[in-house]
Amino acid sequence: MSTVYSLVKKYKKNYPGGITWWRLKKHSSVIEKHINPGEEVLYAFAGQKGYTNTDIFNTCVVALTNKRILIGQKRVLFGYTLYSITPEMYNDLQVYQGLFWGKITIDTVKEEVKLMFLAKKSLDEIETTISEYMLEAKKLYRTD
Repeated sequence: MSTVYSLVKKYKKNYPGGITWWRLKKHSSVIEKHINPGEEVLYAFAGQKGYTNTDIFNTCVVALTNKRILIGQKRVLFGYTLYSITPEMYNDLQVYQGLFWGKITIDTVKEEVKLMFLAKKSLDEIETTISEYMLEAKKLYRTD
């Protein structure tokens, strides 16, 4: 079993309330394929990557490594999509908690990545993990 998939399964066991239950193993394999030598996965979770509240079929896996954030989606018929967010591209993170689910928005230099339909109880852990890592990683890129 892959490292990413085992971390996603652990996340799903701890936070079962989100709408993220299909194709997790396939999405995890996309990320595993793009892990570089010397890169290790620190945290992983599943969500819906989209821009509207009707995007409930865009399940993805998000992995935080010791070098970047990876978001992997395996397409149904063929191909896949991989997003990589390195610390120098990261701006900030926004958390929204609704009545049933939550949403995390990762703001980068080029775009906003919205991860929706997350279990409400998982929002604190996701925010803390990503923010703590990015604060430490951005210190390496300071030039002042």
